[in-house]
Amino acid sequence: MDTSFFLAWINAIATAVQAERDHLTQLDAAIGDADHGANLDRGFAAVRQALTDAPPQTPGAVLTAAGSALIRKVGGASGPLYGTAFRQMGRSLGDAAEITPEALAAGLEAALAGIQKLGGAAEGDKTLVDALAPAVRALGRAVQDGTKLTDALAATEAAAQEGARATVPLEARKGRASYLGPRSVGHEDPGAASTVLIFAALREAAGQA
Repeated sequence: MDTSFFLAWINAIATAVQAERDHLTQLDAAIGDADHGANLDRGFAAVRQALTDAPPQTPGAVLTAAGSALIRKVGGASGPLYGTAFRQMGRSLGDAAEITPEALAAGLEAALAGIQKLGGAAEGDKTLVDALAPAVRALGRAVQDGTKLTDALAATEAAAQEGARATVPLEARKGRASYLGPRSVGHEDPGAASTVLIFAALREAAGQA
């Protein structure tokens, strides 16, 4: 996986977020500030512009630049959280020109650790961690088993989807939704839903490589 692969991933995320902007906002309207879709759409538009203005030369640089743009442009909690995730992943990948599946899995583990350190969320708190953590584990297992990359990323996306669906019956313990208490039950977490889009885009990028 080279620089063009990671640029394709980011572009696929931006396209998916734009297409699902209203859906993400509807999810957030139920238990948040009704701005998750709009914020992420604005953020990934800024990421696209940043990568066009100063094309990165390595996969790690792509992700670091993407994370920095998200932190600058996205309000609420999602900008710092996703921005930190991409920056931590970029730092994990370092200056390598080609990324192995093992390095990709390690980078996503670093992204998860960064989000959890910043936000303090654990699985079961009804946050994006409920989709991200099982996806990271699924990729780690698949890579360890020597699974073909496209199959490994399909399993990763499926794990994220399952994790996002599992947020519906949970009561939020972190973030804006936690203020609602029991009223947060019965709604999918918008951050978990957008995390699914990120992994779907990763699987898509691998399929096109």
